[in-house]
Amino acid sequence: MSQASIIENLTPESIQSGFASLGYICDESIAMAIYLAVKLNKPILVEGPPGVGKTELAKATASLVDQSLIRLQCYEGLDESKALYEWKYGKQLLYTQVLKDKLGDLLKGAHGLSESVERLHEFGDIFYSEDFLEPRPLLQALKEPNGTVLLIDEIDKSDHEFESFLLEMLSDYQISVPEIGTIKANSTPIVFLTSNNTRELSDALKRRCLHLYIPFPDIKLERKIIQSRVPEAPADLREQLVNFVHTLRDMDLKKHPAISETIDWARALVLLHANSLDAALVKNTLNLLLKHEEDISQVKQELTAVLNKNKAKR
Repeated sequence: MSQASIIENLTPESIQSGFASLGYICDESIAMAIYLAVKLNKPILVEGPPGVGKTELAKATASLVDQSLIRLQCYEGLDESKALYEWKYGKQLLYTQVLKDKLGDLLKGAHGLSESVERLHEFGDIFYSEDFLEPRPLLQALKEPNGTVLLIDEIDKSDHEFESFLLEMLSDYQISVPEIGTIKANSTPIVFLTSNNTRELSDALKRRCLHLYIPFPDIKLERKIIQSRVPEAPADLREQLVNFVHTLRDMDLKKHPAISETIDWARALVLLHANSLDAALVKNTLNLLLKHEEDISQVKQELTAVLNKNKAKR
């Protein structure tokens, strides 16, 4: 089936089942948000705590619609030369030398200064054409002939100025290059922006996007995720480890374990041939779930109570 046919035949139900076949387990609200974003040609802003599957959602969508994924990782100080384009200065320098060597031939037969300047101007315009443009992720996404999935990851880490720079593309799927003019998308990309909520995003950016918030999953959904991603984990162990993780998320910790860390822990427990949780096993593998020493120390001090609460959930 062609990419166009795949997108044309998408439904919220087919998106949810398609994601499941790719190992991305989600609820109906996520599938509906993706469906609306694709059908309405709207960027989608995905917010939520780190590690809940925001980036994986973009990757799963690219696989589902059989399109390439172009990723722009945001950071403080990111500017258009890294995100949109930059000029091939080495190539321009080489052509400048060619122009210098051919200057006599170029101006041969020119009458007067104005005609000479006109000839030089015509030649000079070549230096600022698309032949000398080095596309970066945003421009690459616009130039893809068959469409693509564009992931602008962790937009909240960029500056407010970069947000403003994005507005034209998010509104009209086009960008303006001063020396060339407006470059429009060959095929409208599916655009994801992700945010960990480290700072408030502008209303202008939010207005241009559909909004999706992904929280930590409930116990039932997280068990399905572990069953999908770590199918070799025994059912009893899967139930215990998910309950344990949810108990940790109820505690006052510096950073709660993410879904990705639950998956890593499950894989480690399978590797250790574990069939159930005990205090020694948890202590020796707790660093897979928690990334701050003060959190690890706190949980170790309260481990007996945590494990007892874990048993009570079963």
